Amino acid sequence: MPKAAKSESVEASAAPLPATYEAALAELELLVGQLESGQMPLDQLLTGYQRGATLLAFCRDKLKAVEDQIQVLDGGQLKPWSGA
Repeated sequence: MPKAAKSESVEASAAPLPATYEAALAELELLVGQLESGQMPLDQLLTGYQRGATLLAFCRDKLKAVEDQIQVLDGGQLKPWSGA
């Protein structure tokens, strides 16, 4: 059984990243729900945690890229969000 757990871990870590921020966020929310359910075996918890960390980094990078673009468009200054 350890071989199966190892291959699942490799598959999850090698899974491609979603194409969009929204897809990554949806996958992350689903994963968090599964992790919080307490119904996952320990090996899957570790794999899920690793995937979640990867997705979180992806989402943070996307948000930072958008923030940088907005800063360029606003002449180097971030302006407070008006909540339009």
